[in-house]
Amino acid sequence: MEGWVAVTHHEWFDFLSRRRTWEEVNFWTPSDHYAFRGTPGAPFLFKLKSPRNAIGGFGFFSRFDKLPEWLAWECFKEGNGAATLDDMQARLGDIRERNHMAERSGVSQIGCILLAEAMFFPPDMWIPQPSDWPPQNLRSKRYDLTVGEGQRVWQQCLERAAMLKATSEWAAGVPMLVRESERFGAPVLVRPRLGQGTFRVAVTGAYHRACAVTGEHSLPALEAAHIRPYGKGGEHEVRNGLLLRSDVHRLFDRGYVTVTPEHRILVSPRLKSDYENGKSYYPFDGKQLVVRPDGGADQPDANCLAWHNTHVFLS
Repeated sequence: MEGWVAVTHHEWFDFLSRRRTWEEVNFWTPSDHYAFRGTPGAPFLFKLKSPRNAIGGFGFFSRFDKLPEWLAWECFKEGNGAATLDDMQARLGDIRERNHMAERSGVSQIGCILLAEAMFFPPDMWIPQPSDWPPQNLRSKRYDLTVGEGQRVWQQCLERAAMLKATSEWAAGVPMLVRESERFGAPVLVRPRLGQGTFRVAVTGAYHRACAVTGEHSLPALEAAHIRPYGKGGEHEVRNGLLLRSDVHRLFDRGYVTVTPEHRILVSPRLKSDYENGKSYYPFDGKQLVVRPDGGADQPDANCLAWHNTHVFLS
């Protein structure tokens, strides 16, 4: 099984390590120039720079995307390793200035390596970095976790996770993927469950940054809607999501708009009777979705759509 060891910014790590576990974090890069092409579910280890020269924790790779700074903040908040968007942008500006990264016109985007179930070790549990780590390397490096230094650091990560799990403070907070690795012994890839922020990023990408109903492409106006709410048995999965313009999202959540399992849009007559309006929305009634994901696995789930038709839509 492969894993990745990545050089980690001190301030990002120190901020997040105030909590030992996070459902999801954004391991961002100050430029969107380089894409990270890891395997979903692969361990992603945090290598602390000199003088620490240690592995300070890990997470599991979920996906990579390029996002405007404001959207990364809206999706992950403090999971970006900063207390506020201003703090995050100040850090970005400092890194870009020190590395002579030219400013570009337009909206600034960052590379976002999204990690699930991240764990941060206290200093007395840090692990010596791989002995074969190139001294000048500032990029991530792939390791085989079944042999050599890759195996050593990964096994020590699992040992520390097990030790922390044994304490009452950690009993309920140890990531599920750590438990799976312990249970089966040999390293295994387990596709991570999406958190709320990663769900929004994944749905936004699957729908090509366009509203499924209207085709609107203005990103600040778009929101990822759960077809079946998470609190009512829905999952943070792309197939349980629709990318909608914010006003259409509100109508969808309140039952004035739905989408049938055949991907046909329905606008409730209650919108007119309740509010004596709705003329902007009735032209969509009976039409097919104008934007859908390319992959079959990401298409809107028919069972979730049927649930929304039955339990939410005001027919």
